[in-house]
Amino acid sequence: MFTGIVEELGEVTAVEQLAEASRFRLRGPVVTEGAKHGDSIAVNGVCLTVVETADGEFTADVMQETLDRSSLGALGAGSRVNLERPMALGGRLGGHLVQGHVDGTGTILSRTPSEHWELVKIALPAQLARYVVEKGSITVDGVSLTVVEAAADHFTISLIPTTLALTTLGIKQPGDPVNLEVDVLAKYVERLLAAGVNPLHAGEGQK
Repeated sequence: MFTGIVEELGEVTAVEQLAEASRFRLRGPVVTEGAKHGDSIAVNGVCLTVVETADGEFTADVMQETLDRSSLGALGAGSRVNLERPMALGGRLGGHLVQGHVDGTGTILSRTPSEHWELVKIALPAQLARYVVEKGSITVDGVSLTVVEAAADHFTISLIPTTLALTTLGIKQPGDPVNLEVDVLAKYVERLLAAGVNPLHAGEGQK
């Protein structure tokens, strides 16, 4: 489980094509400190398993399913990426609950700078629109953000200077793809309601 608060702006140092998979080597001295085989690290919002670490770098195998459902397949040597380690139990939840399971990809439509922030408009896949609400949370390339406007086919986010400077959202341009993860709680509520269960009384009668 992650919080969507990016710890480090890392870099892809190599990509090896495998049979229906790819092996990524990524540089991230902060997130690899103390990391070992089997640990999880979110890369642009995608939860990956560490295969090995050495000299501030780590490798991760990315299966075809992940490549098909995220924008990781477009990365190559030199690409910058957002990196985050899993949250520690008992720590502060700075963003919102993020699983690192990408729900789909969007495309940056426009960027509108202002004096103190920048408004970014992102195309929203139709199947995700019902989970995105004004003032709600969404994860974009692993960054926990608050939705400014939610429309049927797009949403907007407002980026402060810190986010622009410390994540890949500061360098993404119109036309670039981004990974999207919606609030998992909304999906659970939808599933319960579809099954005729009232989430407020789901546990009543159980001992």
